[in-house]
Amino acid sequence: MKDDRLERLRIASHQKRRSGLPTVLIIGGVLVITGVIAWWAVPRASDDVRAGVKSGSKATRTEAGTPLEKAGADRLATGTNGSVGQGARVERSAGSVAGSVLTVSGYIIARERIEISPRFMGVVQWIGVKKGDAVTNGQVVVRLDDAEYRARLAENDGALAVAEVAIERAHVDLRRSEPLVSERIETQKALDDARLAVRSAEAQRTQVLGARKSIETLIDWCIIRSPVTGVVLEKLVDPGELVTPQTFGGTRGPSSSLVAVANLQDLQIEVDIDESKLARVALGQRCVISPVSYPDKRYQGQVAEIAPEANRAKGTVQVKVQILEPDRFLTPELSATVDFLDAAK
Repeated sequence: MKDDRLERLRIASHQKRRSGLPTVLIIGGVLVITGVIAWWAVPRASDDVRAGVKSGSKATRTEAGTPLEKAGADRLATGTNGSVGQGARVERSAGSVAGSVLTVSGYIIARERIEISPRFMGVVQWIGVKKGDAVTNGQVVVRLDDAEYRARLAENDGALAVAEVAIERAHVDLRRSEPLVSERIETQKALDDARLAVRSAEAQRTQVLGARKSIETLIDWCIIRSPVTGVVLEKLVDPGELVTPQTFGGTRGPSSSLVAVANLQDLQIEVDIDESKLARVALGQRCVISPVSYPDKRYQGQVAEIAPEANRAKGTVQVKVQILEPDRFLTPELSATVDFLDAAK
């Protein structure tokens, strides 16, 4: 009975062999997948366009590399919204303007930006301009509190009156001494002392008048005038603020400037030229300026300044192009494109 049960549990030898079909299918599948990957990975001459970008011998190479690299460089320079980023200077070998030998992007700047500062520490009493206001040369823009200096001026008035009295007394003594000396009632020394007293009183009056001029100058300095005709770019203080001609560090100290003014009829374009392209630029070279904000407008310009020192870190040289006839559309700190024209054309 026991032997019969063992015999039924025994596995036949033909049932022990596994079928080889699953293994063959697995190996075949791996080979097929490997072949497909190899077919797509190996480049072929017939593949002129892949993913919408030209490649191979038909692709035109620019200074920034392939068209894809060029597009990436432009995106880095302009940002995602298409505007030129801070500090970006994009160079191209050729521009859209006929006769251009170099096209560079830069920023519009005022040739002279003036930040008006006080001559001494004081408190702003009145400010008569705001950002964007037009000002003329000599126009009063800020008044500082001058109460202290006017009090000192009143004190000087008293000192001047005392000096005048001293002069008058000295002259009276001199007139008395002269006949007494001539009649030998007084000695010559008395006459000499009277004359010296007159000169001393007159010197004291001169000293008081000098102090008066100093006080009047300080009062005049409390009236801040614009040194140029232009536009107020920034209003940096408000009435009641303490101002000083120098900064002491930190962000909570007194302001050292009152307003920033610039002449918007005297504008330049500031660009950075790669040192390898510097030979294409010369002083006085004619240029065409195209503001990014108004791409349909063109302005004539010429190279006004080439920096005498290069920027080693960036490998560039700063160049400033004078805009010959600026108008109201040009605003400082806006970006613009400059096409440097071939001098031979």
